[in-house]
Amino acid sequence: MTTNRSALFTLMNVWFFWGFVAASNGILIPLFKEKFSLSQGQSQLVDSAFYAAYFIGSILYFVVSGALKTDILNKIGYKNGIVYGLILSAAGSLLFIPAADTQSFALLLSGLFVVGLGFSLQQIATNPYMIALGDPATGALRINMGGAVNNFGTTIGPVLVSYAIFGAFTDDAAKTATVESVKTPYLILGALFLVFAVWFSLAKLPRISNDETVEIGTGALKFPQLVLGMVAIFMYVGVEVTIGSNLGEYLAQTQQLDSSKISMYISLFWGSLMMGRWTASLPGFGVTGTTRQIMTVLLPFIAFGVVLGVNALHGSDVSLLYPYAFCIFGVVAAFFFSGDKPVRTMLIFTGMGGLAMTIGLLTSGQVALFAFISGGLACSILWPCIFSLATAGLGKYTSQGSAFLIMMILGGAIVPVLQGTLADSIGIQYSYVVALLCFGYLFFFAMRVQTELRKQGIDFDQTVTNTGKGH
Repeated sequence: MTTNRSALFTLMNVWFFWGFVAASNGILIPLFKEKFSLSQGQSQLVDSAFYAAYFIGSILYFVVSGALKTDILNKIGYKNGIVYGLILSAAGSLLFIPAADTQSFALLLSGLFVVGLGFSLQQIATNPYMIALGDPATGALRINMGGAVNNFGTTIGPVLVSYAIFGAFTDDAAKTATVESVKTPYLILGALFLVFAVWFSLAKLPRISNDETVEIGTGALKFPQLVLGMVAIFMYVGVEVTIGSNLGEYLAQTQQLDSSKISMYISLFWGSLMMGRWTASLPGFGVTGTTRQIMTVLLPFIAFGVVLGVNALHGSDVSLLYPYAFCIFGVVAAFFFSGDKPVRTMLIFTGMGGLAMTIGLLTSGQVALFAFISGGLACSILWPCIFSLATAGLGKYTSQGSAFLIMMILGGAIVPVLQGTLADSIGIQYSYVVALLCFGYLFFFAMRVQTELRKQGIDFDQTVTNTGKGH
């Protein structure tokens, strides 16, 4: 099946929003912690509200599908699933207005929860849709391309939201900012969700659903690769979110930076995922041979330049970020060693993530700071690797398996709170042992899932080329 490029590029737009909102939570957390006098553990409820919605959304998906005795997406179509998800996210964004007016932390969390519910439906629909737009063996590659757009959103999101809330990096910016300052960026975001919902409803996208008989229930759980993948998604989202969400407190304690001055580092963390995902997307644009090798070296640094440029426009002293180039050389080497093999790629990148967290735990200053931030480089390729390996061979259970995997985005709700609570006890730096443990499981997953798939006659590292390198 030839890839429908027009439909693919249309779908990639929703990935921007997922990244924009998720990364912007890193700006809201220290602001709300200060304005609502929260502990570090309590401040992580911002992420809990947002990512728990993915879990609840997936549960609702199963309940409603069971009541209707049919798979919802097969009934309404993947396209309509995305449209309804965008409308739901718009409603959540608009809840920020009354929440800010009433100074209600609970209502602000409710707004994020509703946004997350919309994202849950969008993700359940979008991931299998993008795989179905072409050869399933290259599905991870198309998800890579969406991830490249996703991380442009994660890179500029913290900077734009920080500018909308604080205005400038002055010494008193954090003190003069108020909870009401969040209304404008989320009002604009809600309007954009509605605009894109209309655009998607009018777009000529192919109606795609699973042609095989779809069964409702938990039949997909009989596949060990899916069960292993569910835990892997939990750990992956957990580690990605917890590194960025606790970074504000780490900067406050080790660099003495308040909430108005952290966006440059939050942007660098999420930009690190962009560096990896842009590079992983090269085959999707037909870049091969020597040109690809050259671009594999250059593209991460081009993405780094985007991070520097966005922050320079906002008035940050980006020279402080220059030493991070040494970390980028590490990820370039990792791409060359991975050899386009998904299992080997996971082993290399999760090992790199574990090493980075260990360095961060054992050192201090810029070395420790950049080591923790480079966790973003390690995370950059994991989502499509896990998703493709976990759903391989599921057949008629693919939609159900996708919903189970999206459900486990719950890791983003739980892992940051665990780290934040641990930080209240042992300090923010040593709390990053949580991230180390997450990378440890992901390394184990890469080894174990290959064995399980080979038992079923599936060997991605032998039959799949140019896949598995990014989300």
